[in-house]
Amino acid sequence: MITDTGTSTMNGWTVTFTLPAGHTLTGSWNGTATVTGQTVTIRNVGHNGTIAPGASLTNVGFQGSRPNGDTALPSGYTCA
Repeated sequence: MITDTGTSTMNGWTVTFTLPAGHTLTGSWNGTATVTGQTVTIRNVGHNGTIAPGASLTNVGFQGSRPNGDTALPSGYTCA
């Protein structure tokens, strides 16, 4: 979920996080994803780039794969 906690409307957003070693991004929805090494960046698409103050997007996500038995989670989430 992406929430605008500010007092003005967000016009465009970017979420960045780090995948654990050996994990890969296999898909995403309602955002454009790019991967550089283990860093994933997901940016808004045309229909969901504007978020009003206090509003949230709940239909953005991603899928990943991991080595067998590795339950490490992505880390370092930032949203701008």
